[in-house]
Amino acid sequence: MRKNVLTLIGGVFLLVFLACEEDLITPGEGVIGGEPFVTDKAVFDVFAYNKKIEAIPTNKLPIYQLGNYNDPIYGKTSASVNSQVSLASGNPIFGEYSQSSEDNPNPDDAIPAIPENETVTAVTFYIPYLQNSNSDLDQDGVPNIFDEDPNDPNSDSDGDGLTDNQERIAGLNPLDDDTDGDGILDDVDEQTLANVFPRKVDLDSIYGDRSTPFTLKIERSTYFLRDLDPDFGFLEAQEYYSSQEFAPTFVSEVLFEGQVQISDEEFITFQEDDPETTDVNESELVDERLQPGVQVSLDPDFFQENIIDKEGQPELVSSSNFNDFIRGFNFSIGTDDDIMLLLNFTNARITIEYEYDVVNDGEIAREERTYELGLITGGTNFTPINGNAVNTLVNEPFPPNILDEMDSGQNASRIYLKAGGGSYAEVRLFDENNGEDAINQIKANNWVINEANLVFYVDREALDNVGGVPEPPRLYLYNAETNQPLFNEQTENSVSQSAFGLYLTYDGFLEEEDDKGLKYTVRITEYLNNIIVRDSTNATLGLMMTSDIRFTGTSNTILPGMVEKRIPVSSNISPLGTILIGSNVPETEDRKLKLEIFYTETN
Repeated sequence: MRKNVLTLIGGVFLLVFLACEEDLITPGEGVIGGEPFVTDKAVFDVFAYNKKIEAIPTNKLPIYQLGNYNDPIYGKTSASVNSQVSLASGNPIFGEYSQSSEDNPNPDDAIPAIPENETVTAVTFYIPYLQNSNSDLDQDGVPNIFDEDPNDPNSDSDGDGLTDNQERIAGLNPLDDDTDGDGILDDVDEQTLANVFPRKVDLDSIYGDRSTPFTLKIERSTYFLRDLDPDFGFLEAQEYYSSQEFAPTFVSEVLFEGQVQISDEEFITFQEDDPETTDVNESELVDERLQPGVQVSLDPDFFQENIIDKEGQPELVSSSNFNDFIRGFNFSIGTDDDIMLLLNFTNARITIEYEYDVVNDGEIAREERTYELGLITGGTNFTPINGNAVNTLVNEPFPPNILDEMDSGQNASRIYLKAGGGSYAEVRLFDENNGEDAINQIKANNWVINEANLVFYVDREALDNVGGVPEPPRLYLYNAETNQPLFNEQTENSVSQSAFGLYLTYDGFLEEEDDKGLKYTVRITEYLNNIIVRDSTNATLGLMMTSDIRFTGTSNTILPGMVEKRIPVSSNISPLGTILIGSNVPETEDRKLKLEIFYTETN
């Protein structure tokens, strides 16, 4: 490569032209309106500044953190969740009759109401783990991490003579050569029932040792979570911050405390056999499938006293009454357990199983029913979340060497990004002010910008020195003055509505080499063209990691000195962090943060 260095505007910045040795223009090519053009690449300076975060709003989140994450660079984060509980509907009826009918039966009814004596027999809390949405590349029913060949649907992962795809179609288990456990391999067994086995899935967003059980604690909360802020006349949503702690001050009864073992297999339950259908054994048929998740039994006496026995009473008449009465539940994981779960609390459910009396042929008999409670609700397809849950995040102080780099006002040699209320960075293009000289020079040169990239290299030495560190999958660069994303949804290249299928032109994904992060490339072509062609403002940009780029909304954040600033909420829902190479490094450092512009210049 040939490198020419031009000093422009009294040495305010350097413009580095990189051109291939071979002439880019050949006879008959490179003519626009009869004029020749030159295609080339330029590299400009970028300035980055580390910013510390003291607290973030953590209520009404799409994803919540639960557990402990020991970051060898930034220190330990402990996360708990305090959530409201929601009724399926106000004034529920348990059994056949309302409580008022039981208390005051009408003798004129064909079958007068009787005291039903509803009794709780079991209560189960369930919340599914998150899953990898791109886990089956060859669509053979086997997640990539378990697949013998993730790119070949005709691989045979369990070695039973049938391909993975054949077993998917037949309803057999492609990860077990004897699906029904009768000692006959699937390729010759003609008696195996289809789809009666628990499937394995690729779990996502679990950080720590999955093989070791962890201690989960669920307590009743005594703290009333408001939906609206009284300081604003109850006209704005109440914000709760990550620094808000609820336990041990605002908790009471323990509903569950015990060990949970993470499994990547579905929960399946079977139907009850109907003695009248002698030709069919329903107990061999699947009644319900639940995705892998936390599933534990809660104290039935609590739900007897506070739910079932409250039928017809003011506490259950409306959601607001119920929230004021029950307040909510607090979820935490033992402080010594090295596991962090990311969970969608809108998918949680509490199933109350109970029995009650009925009149059957003149005799009193017992029937069974279930009633479900939720936690927060909504949030599907990015609809608003109903109810309130708060994520408490207790972060250890940053090490002194990193803390000294926060809010120093100095262009950074290393960029420290820590999600979950840790830190972010501000980025300025061309120079430390508004880059007016560089922008005017580009305009004067009549450049047509074909592509503009910011390249952030991972500080591989720093991460390797502390051992294996999970790295953020994607960076989010946004306009820090308007809080708008830099990509245009209408013109972006997207292949799916998943976190990793959207905005592929913008990119920002972690590029790996030998299974280790190398760099992130963020394309800002349209943003830069808006500056050059449409005279948009060269704004300060914000940089943070994102676990899901679909969440581009912002929320108020507390910075040092109790300064408030709105930043994207997507950084609030992950514990991860990383270190990137900044621009305050020697010019000889080939990983220096830089703005690459590929352009066409017309004469």
